[in-house]
Amino acid sequence: MPGHHHHPDPHQHGHHAPASGIALNRLALSATLHCLTGCGIGEVLGMVIGNAQGWGAVPTTVLAVILAFIFGYSLTMLPLLRAGLPFAQALKLGLAADTVSITIMEIVDNAIMLLIPGAMTASLTSLHFWGAMALALVLAGLAAYPVNRWLIARGRGHAVVHQHHHHGS
Repeated sequence: MPGHHHHPDPHQHGHHAPASGIALNRLALSATLHCLTGCGIGEVLGMVIGNAQGWGAVPTTVLAVILAFIFGYSLTMLPLLRAGLPFAQALKLGLAADTVSITIMEIVDNAIMLLIPGAMTASLTSLHFWGAMALALVLAGLAAYPVNRWLIARGRGHAVVHQHHHHGS
């Protein structure tokens, strides 16, 4: 491609992320939804635990963020571990693939939850809590998608994990 400079990456093993088009959009959407699933599980679990314990917004948010990162990384690492990668390598790939995406999602998700009056203290049985959580997660995914797309187009982000999903044993 004119104007395109390729820097060889010793970790790529001949698999390249799509640089543009529908394939790139699909991969970015898949990576975003994958990441959002892990974040969502951690966020909801953290909010449910904090809310059930009667904690305030700060400890509840801290727990939710910690759990979002744990579940986000875990969902990326599981297929890598099943494919036979050593734990340290799977963790390194998970950190490389998801840190930026999870961070963006967590900032947006928690900001929305804190900005919606009463969302953090609403009853777990209320539509107010679940509506706010759903809105926060959708907006977090929308915020992370263009960044994931940009990273994947440059061989970063989820592109580093995508290469390992195609390896035969």
